[in-house]
Amino acid sequence: MTMTNFLPSASDGNCYYILTEDCAYGSKYFQAGNMCFCSERNYLRNFTDDHRPPACFLKVIMLDDSSTVTINIEILQPVREEVATFLLAVGGHNERLNYFFERLSLDRALRAVPGQKVVVEVDRHRFPGIIRYIGSIYKTSSAVLSPSYFGVELQGEGENKGCNDGSHRGTEYFKCKRNCGIFLPFNKVLFLPITDDDDVKQKGNLDMEEGVPVKVGDAVSFYVDEVLTRGVAMAVYREGTQWFVKVCPEEEGTTDIFREIPMDSVVKESLPSRSLFSSFEPDVGLGPPNQLKREISESAEECEGGNPPLEVNSMVQITLDKGNQVSGIIRWVGYLPQIKHKMAGVELDEDKGVTAGEWLGQYYFHCAPKRGLFVKLQSCQPDVRFQCSHQGHFSLLDYGEQEVLPQTPESFPPLRNEAAVHVLRGKMKGIQGHCNSCYMDAALFSLFSCTSVLDSMLFKPFPLCDRNVQSILRDEIVNPLRKTGFVWARSVMHLREQLTEKGQCSSFTNAEKDPEEFLNLIMHQILGIEPLLKLQSGGQKEQDCYCYQIFMDKQEDLVVPDVQQLVERSFLSSELKLVEIPSCFIIQMPRFGKEYKMFSKIIPSLELDITDLLLDSPRECCICGDVASLECSECFKDRVFAATGLKQFCSTCSRQVHSHHQRKSHKPTRLHIPEEFHRRSPRGIQQVPREKMELFAVLCIETSHYVSFVKYGPENQHWMFFDSMADRQGDEKGFNIPKVTLCPEVAKYLDLPLSVLALEPPRDMDGVAKRLFCDAYMYMYQSKKMALYK
Repeated sequence: MTMTNFLPSASDGNCYYILTEDCAYGSKYFQAGNMCFCSERNYLRNFTDDHRPPACFLKVIMLDDSSTVTINIEILQPVREEVATFLLAVGGHNERLNYFFERLSLDRALRAVPGQKVVVEVDRHRFPGIIRYIGSIYKTSSAVLSPSYFGVELQGEGENKGCNDGSHRGTEYFKCKRNCGIFLPFNKVLFLPITDDDDVKQKGNLDMEEGVPVKVGDAVSFYVDEVLTRGVAMAVYREGTQWFVKVCPEEEGTTDIFREIPMDSVVKESLPSRSLFSSFEPDVGLGPPNQLKREISESAEECEGGNPPLEVNSMVQITLDKGNQVSGIIRWVGYLPQIKHKMAGVELDEDKGVTAGEWLGQYYFHCAPKRGLFVKLQSCQPDVRFQCSHQGHFSLLDYGEQEVLPQTPESFPPLRNEAAVHVLRGKMKGIQGHCNSCYMDAALFSLFSCTSVLDSMLFKPFPLCDRNVQSILRDEIVNPLRKTGFVWARSVMHLREQLTEKGQCSSFTNAEKDPEEFLNLIMHQILGIEPLLKLQSGGQKEQDCYCYQIFMDKQEDLVVPDVQQLVERSFLSSELKLVEIPSCFIIQMPRFGKEYKMFSKIIPSLELDITDLLLDSPRECCICGDVASLECSECFKDRVFAATGLKQFCSTCSRQVHSHHQRKSHKPTRLHIPEEFHRRSPRGIQQVPREKMELFAVLCIETSHYVSFVKYGPENQHWMFFDSMADRQGDEKGFNIPKVTLCPEVAKYLDLPLSVLALEPPRDMDGVAKRLFCDAYMYMYQSKKMALYK
């Protein structure tokens, strides 16, 4: 890093920075994400004095507590003043640093204007609104820099959910109704695209105006400390009334450092510069498909020692300076604007890169900050851990995607029947496990391999939906699984890294988790999808959730229950009802931790009848079959009636049932009867429709390891078993081999009488059937009818 690069533009004479690593100074400790500044005069005194060597440390003033500290410049990143004001409004240091690196939300905040429509997060709920103010709301003369907030007028369902009328501490910043205004940092605002209906003045586009002095790609020159500097214009934009040019100077080569120069200080050169940038072409990129295939095939000639050709998704090792070696996976292959050699964009396993997949303002692939690196393709060597041996062991190179992922969303349907068997069955099939990932592997395989009930997670633009996580889930996991039957461990790790950042949890990349923790995080906090279940208890306020945990006391009369019985008893004991039919019903079994389970066996209910669990739905009399008007919880366990189903009666049958001396003390409750069921049919009996959901997957756990059973067809024997860590190649430097097998033996036990199944020793059960009946952790049901509307 040259010292001139370290000085950002500073209109007020101050240079602002953000710490990228934790730092200790004396007795004080500053977390990464803290912000600081120094005066331009002090900066120049440190770095431009010709009589002393360049300094490696910079004396700065921390914005949080105004303390003066000396910090190594290697952990400081320059920040423009406008960017710094937005970042200051973000409370958490880690979250602030994440948004600085991620840039997408920050860039949208910088482009936002009053009058633009947004969606904001208030008390974990999302409401529509309109930006009415952007700027500081803390008037203090002592502050060097004040944080910038968005003043939003809440609309629709958000009315009266705010906390002011556009005023803050006695100062009016905009006008709106009482309790309809709110001030928020940019990370709590989802910026919607500007439409013609928005009352905004959109920022101009310089390229659209006539007589443009400089355009993107032009060779330009400008002065830095009276020294003529040349470079290439990478972006042209306007802030307020002033135009700026984002320039990549020649001498900075591949450091990915830019300078933002006022337009009137930049001169367009009439002749191309003789630098590496003289061959710059704005449309250089991936190129047409046939060109890309030609380039990939050429890489075979650049590989040494007869190794397989390196291409997209090849696992590679790279030797850095001082002999340090890093590993990663190639995400892009091609030619970059100013480089004559064929390059590889590599996503590293560790934070030893310099980019997030961006080169000179253009993204060639996407990865976490500091995980991306562009190097010569010939500098990459195949990762020796994943090569074929002479004994014919598996190689991950044989199973990788051999083409660049599509730039636009692509859809592959779930696999069913013979297609599922053909694509998914075998070794190195399913999702490859790595570093305690089985909880996520099993959940993802269950939810997406053979059903589309939650495919809206892959495409639908939910409020606050994280598009990066959504694209990783769709393009790197679900589509490869459905297309080729195999997903790399690297792809799942990519998702886990994003969950670690977005979920503010440091252990998603290496620690054991529970499937419900993963599902709640990705569905609720990251994608923001509508809750799968809406429940009501005893007429109280509705409750939303994504997974339902069965809670119940030990049931002495239940030895080997089925899922239907467990759900009914759990709902009855908690006085719960479903407000609406769910498209997906995920049910956690009554077990606690990874060891204790309430029942030694649980019978899978292939169909889950939820008719009697629905709120304000017509019910059927359990005696005569007519429309029920009364429900009796005390009759639920009466052995005279059926083994399953809540006990509800028509008025006639209720009088007869409760005339018995053992039931005279019962107190039935009245049910709501829909208007259309008040009239009796000509036959005298009004038929009540049944609402049923079908089982599509079961997650099981044994000794801290998760596996899954998936139903891939309509017959009882149409089951497949998935284990992401079924086998292993090598020792600690090896890799796991996932496996998918068919398990038709499950049907044999589903057809057994209950008394026979209860006495069946688990160790004597065929194949993997014992794991389905004895180790069930989570059942997944779907309503294909409702999935059409969700």
